[in-house]
Amino acid sequence: MALLTGACSTQPPANPAVWESPLRQDHGLVGRIWDSRLQRFVTPGELLDGLGEARFLLLGEKHDNADHHRLQLAVLESLISARALSGVAFEMIDASRSEKLEGVAGREFADAAALKSWLEWDDGWNWDFYSPLLLAALAADLPLAAANIDESAVMEIYRGNGPALPENVYDAEAMDKFHADIDESHCGLLPESQFSAMVRVQHSRDLAMARALGGLAGDAGAALLIAGNYHARQDLGVPNYLLALEPGLRREQIVSLSFVEVRPDETLPVTYLERFGGIADHDYLWFTPAAEEQDYCAQLR
Repeated sequence: MALLTGACSTQPPANPAVWESPLRQDHGLVGRIWDSRLQRFVTPGELLDGLGEARFLLLGEKHDNADHHRLQLAVLESLISARALSGVAFEMIDASRSEKLEGVAGREFADAAALKSWLEWDDGWNWDFYSPLLLAALAADLPLAAANIDESAVMEIYRGNGPALPENVYDAEAMDKFHADIDESHCGLLPESQFSAMVRVQHSRDLAMARALGGLAGDAGAALLIAGNYHARQDLGVPNYLLALEPGLRREQIVSLSFVEVRPDETLPVTYLERFGGIADHDYLWFTPAAEEQDYCAQLR
C-alpha cells in the first residue's frame, strides 16, 4: 500500500478490499473521507498530502473496530514510506512500561509473541490490533513513546493528589461539557460527585499524551499518536495541551484523523462532526462499517 518508486510520490493508503466489521457495509459513506476544513470529500492521496503537513498527527479510533486498525496501519506505512514521521506514541502503552519500550531498540525478537511478552502488554488492548502498528514502527526504526499514565497515577488523581494541570486550557463552559460527556458515557449511572475526578483523569491522560508527542517532535516529520477518538479531538482533546505546552504552535500544525463507524440513516458527513467553541472535533473523518450493535447502557441497567 505504501511504496516509494524512484522519484514517484508515495502511494496513498487504500480502503480494505474486504471489510472485517460486519454492520452497514453498504452504507453510502463507508470508505469515504471527509475533510472538515474544506467541507468536502477527499481522496486518500489528498488525505496523505494533508497529513504530511502536520507537526503533530493524531489517529483516532474506536478501540474494538478491526477496520480502524487496518486503516491506521495503511496510513502509518504510507507516512513511513514518505519519511514523514519523527516518532509514534501509543495510548495503549502506559508509563509503567516506558523502560520496556525503550529497551526494544536493538533487541531481536523471535516473533510478535516475544515482543508482547517483553513489553508486558496489557491484554485489555487487543494485541492483534496493535502489534502490526508497533512492528511497522520498529521496522522503520522510529522512536516510540508510552503515552498514557499508569494505574497508580490514576488512583492518585482520584484521591486528589495528582500533579497540577496547566491553567487556562479550558473555561467553565468547557468543563460543563466534559461533565455532560462523562455522564452520557456512563449511561447516567455515575454519581455526580465523581465527575470532577473522572475529568481530571481524562485531562491528565491528554497531558501525558501531549508530553509524549512533544518528546518525539523533530525538525522533520510529524510526531504521531495512536489513541481513542475522544483523545484525538481538536476541540476537547490532546491538541489543547499541545498548544499549552508549546508556545508559538498553531492549531493548523496539529492534524486529527478520526476513523468513524457509520450510523443507520445518517448519510451526511457533517452530522458525524461535533463542534465546541467553534472548533470541529476532527480535521478528517474516514468512515467504516460498524463492529457491533450493542446497547451498553441497557446491559448496565
